[in-house]
Amino acid sequence: MSKQPRYQQPLEAIYQDLKADDRGLQQSEASQRLAQYGHNALNQQKTTSMLQKFIAQFKDFMIIVLLAAALIAAFTGEVVDAVIILLVVVLNAIFGVFQESKAEEAINALKEMAAPDATVLRDGDFKTVKSDELVPGDIVTLEAGDIVPADLRLIESASLKVEESALTGESVPVEKQAETLTAGDLAIGDRLNMAYMNSNVTYGRATGMVVATGMQTEVGRIAGMIEAADETTTPLQANLTQLGKSLTILILVIAAVVFGIGMLRGSESLINMLLTAISLAVAAIPEGLPAIVTITLALGTQRMAKRHALVRKLPAVETLGSTDIIASDKTGTLTQNKMTVEKLYVNQELVDARPTHLPTDSHLAQVMILSNDTKIMADGLAGDPTETALVQYNLDQDYPVDQLLKDRPRVSEVPFDSERKLMSTVHPLANGKFLVAVKGAPDELLKRLTDVEINGEVVPFTKPLRDQILTTNHDLATQALRVLAFAYKIIDVVPATVNSDTLENNLIFAGMVGMIDPERPEVAQAVVEAKSAGIRPLMITGDHRDTAEAIAVRLGIIDAGDDAAVITGAELDEMSDAEFGKKVGDYSVYARVAPEHKVRIVNAWQKRGKVVAMTGDGVNDAPALKAADIGIGMGITGTEVSKGASDMVLADDNFATIVVAVEEGRKVFANIQKAIQYLLSANLGEVLTLFMMTMLGWQILAPVHILWINLVTDTLPAIALGVEPTEKNIMAHKPRGRNSNFFSGGVFSSIIYQGLLEGGITLLVYWLAITYPVHASASLAHADALTMAFATLGLIQLFHAFNSKSIHESLFTVGLFRNKFFNWAILIAFALLAMTIMVPGFNSLFHVSHLDAYQWGIVFAASIAMVVVVEIVKFFQRRHLRQA
Repeated sequence: MSKQPRYQQPLEAIYQDLKADDRGLQQSEASQRLAQYGHNALNQQKTTSMLQKFIAQFKDFMIIVLLAAALIAAFTGEVVDAVIILLVVVLNAIFGVFQESKAEEAINALKEMAAPDATVLRDGDFKTVKSDELVPGDIVTLEAGDIVPADLRLIESASLKVEESALTGESVPVEKQAETLTAGDLAIGDRLNMAYMNSNVTYGRATGMVVATGMQTEVGRIAGMIEAADETTTPLQANLTQLGKSLTILILVIAAVVFGIGMLRGSESLINMLLTAISLAVAAIPEGLPAIVTITLALGTQRMAKRHALVRKLPAVETLGSTDIIASDKTGTLTQNKMTVEKLYVNQELVDARPTHLPTDSHLAQVMILSNDTKIMADGLAGDPTETALVQYNLDQDYPVDQLLKDRPRVSEVPFDSERKLMSTVHPLANGKFLVAVKGAPDELLKRLTDVEINGEVVPFTKPLRDQILTTNHDLATQALRVLAFAYKIIDVVPATVNSDTLENNLIFAGMVGMIDPERPEVAQAVVEAKSAGIRPLMITGDHRDTAEAIAVRLGIIDAGDDAAVITGAELDEMSDAEFGKKVGDYSVYARVAPEHKVRIVNAWQKRGKVVAMTGDGVNDAPALKAADIGIGMGITGTEVSKGASDMVLADDNFATIVVAVEEGRKVFANIQKAIQYLLSANLGEVLTLFMMTMLGWQILAPVHILWINLVTDTLPAIALGVEPTEKNIMAHKPRGRNSNFFSGGVFSSIIYQGLLEGGITLLVYWLAITYPVHASASLAHADALTMAFATLGLIQLFHAFNSKSIHESLFTVGLFRNKFFNWAILIAFALLAMTIMVPGFNSLFHVSHLDAYQWGIVFAASIAMVVVVEIVKFFQRRHLRQA
C-alpha cells in the first residue's frame, strides 16, 4: 500500500491501492479480507486465566511467610496447624480471583454496549453489518447520529459535521469535505476529508471508503501506545507493602530472640523451640489481613456498582477515599451533554424559555422547527445537538411538531455553511405561497433584515430595534449561552435558482434563542459536598473560556467574577512546568485545553503531594488517566481505550457519582483501618503473651491454640468490621493525604496500648490460675491455667472487636448492634471458641481442660475489663482532640 497519507491521495489512487471501486466489495472478497486484516476492533485488554489469577494471589510477602510456616508445621507433625494456615491462604486467593473476574466482566459488558453497526455497500446493495466485520475497501454511509465505525476517506459529503473529541479533545464538531488535501503533516483535526473511528456524526451525511480498521486506525495506534504505559501504585498497595515489610522484620527478630533465649535456657528441645518460634510468627502475622482487605474492597465495589461506579481495580476503591483533587471534564460529566433552550427573545422581550409557551401560529416556533435537519426517530431525536435542542424545546411545550412538518414539507433549501453562518429552507403554505425559514448567527442575520415582527405586527427594522437586539445578544453571550437568530418571509414562487442571494434578503425578524449545555441538577450539591470534604474540584474542558467560567460559577466551583481562577490551554503553553507548578493552586477552571494538558495538570498536583482523580472519555485522555492516582472513564461517552486505561468507570457519566465513590472510598479505608487496629493489637497481645511465658519459663500456648484463636477471632469479626456502617460526618473530614498510612490518626498508639493491655490481662489470668488453683494437682492446675489463658486471649479479642468499631468514638455512640453481620460474627466466633473447651472430644485435640463456673467468671471479667479500660482511654483522647 502507498505510504502517502490517505488525506493527500486522490480517490482514484485509493481505489487502485485498495483494489476497490464505487460498487462496493463482494461478500466473498470481504470475507477474504477479514481473514487477512482481522476484525475491526481494538485489542482486548490482556486477560489472564483463572489459574493465572489464582497463582498471582500468592505473590504477597506475608502469604509467602505463611506458606513457609505451614510447611515447617507439617514437617514437625503439626498437621492441624498446617491445614488451618493453608485454608486461610486459599480462601484469600479465591476471594481475590472472584472479584478480579467480576471487574473484567463489567468492563466487557460496557465494551459490548459500545460496539456500533455500520451501513456498508456489499454485493451492490447497502446492508447493515457489525462494525467489527468491516474491511479496507468497504464503502460506508454516514448519517447524523452515527458513530464512525472505522477510519474513512470521504467520497461524498453533504454538510457533514463530525465530533472528534475522542481524538482531539475538541468538543465542537468539525465540518468535513471530500476534496483531496495537498498540505503535508496535517493534525488530525485538520484532515477534513477523513472521518475517524469512534468519532460521532452530528450533522449531514456522507459516503466514505474504509482505509484502516482495528489497531491500524488512529484510535488503535494510540491504544497501542497506552498498552505499554506503566501502572501507578495506589496508596493502599504502598501501605500494604510497607506493612508487610515491617511485620516481617518484626516477626524474624522476635522469633530469633525467643528461639535463642529458649535454647540458652536449655529447658526446651530444639523441635519445641522451633515450634515456639513458629507460634510467635503465626501470632505476629495477621494472616487474615489480605483476605479481609480483599473482601472489604470487594464489598465496596458491589455497593459502588449499584450507584453507577464500576471499579476495574480493587485498590482504586480505597484510593478514592484519599482523593484531594477531582479534575473533571465539563461536557456530559458536570453538564448534561444536551443543548437546551434556556432564553427566548421574542416581541422585544427576553424571557425564560421553560415557562413560555409559543402559540401555534408563532413564526419563531415555526422557523425553529422547519429550518432544521433534526430527524425524529422512534427512540428520540437525531442530529446536530443545537438543532435537536430547538425541536426538543417545542416538543416539551406540546407544540404540534409532527403536524407542522407534515403540513409544510421542505421543497428547497440553502444548507448551512461556515462562511455565511445561515441556513434557509422553503415550505409551501395553504394559500399557494411559500414560507422561507432562516436561522443563523445574529450578526449575519441582521444584515438581511428589513422588518421585525412584534406581537403579530410587522414593523420596519429601525436602528433602535437593531441596537436592542445586539445588546440582548451580547448579554446572552456573556452568560455563555449560544445564541441563534430566526427570521422569515413569504414569497409567491420559489426562485428558479435557489441560493443565498435569491432567498436570504428582505427578511422579517422573528426572535432569538439562547441555548446552553446545562449543568446536571445534582452536581452543584456534589461540589458543595466535595469542598466540605476538603476536596478541590477542577473543571477541564475544550470549550471557550466564557462558557467554562459561566458553568463553573453556576456549579459553585469558582465565585462570580473570579476570572483569575480560569486559565486557557494557550496560556498554559506559555508556562514552563516549574512556573505552572508554583501557580497550579491558583486555577480551578481550564478552558480550551487539549487532552495533553491534562497530564501536566495531574503531574503538577502530584508534585505537591496531592492524590489526584482525573476523568476522561477520549483516546488522548488515556495517558492522563494512567498518570492520575485514580483514572475515571466515562461509561456512556467514553472510548474503549479510555475505559481500558481507567481504574473506575462511571456508568452514568455523572460527577455526583464520583463524590459518592469518594465517600465509599473513605468508608472502605476507615473500615480497613479498624480491621488492622483490631488484628494487630490482638496479635501484639498474642506475641506478648507467648514472649513473656517463654521468658518466665511458664508452660506456653501451643501453635494450635494461636492458630485457632486467629482463625476464629481474626476472620469473621475482622471481616465484619470491614462492613461497618459509615461513621457520621465522614465527609466533613479533610483528605488524609498521600503520606498517611494505616497507622495514622492515632491507630498506631492504639495498637500498642491495646496489645499490651490484652497481653497483660491474659498473663494476669494465667498467674491467678497458677497462684490460686482450683485443683491440687500441679499438672491439672497448669492445664487449667493454660486453658483459662487460651479462653481469655480468645474472648478478650471478641470484646475488643466492639472497641474497634471506631478509633476514637465511644462504643455506645457508634452503636453496639447496628451491624447485623458483626453481631452474628461475634456469636459464631464465641461458639467456635467455647466449643474447643466445652464440647467433649475437643479437649485432647486442642490440649485444654474443662473449666468450672468460677474459672469462666474470671475469664469473662478479665475480657470485659478490656472494654472498660479502652472506653476510659477514648474519653480522654476525645477531650484532648477537642482542646487541640
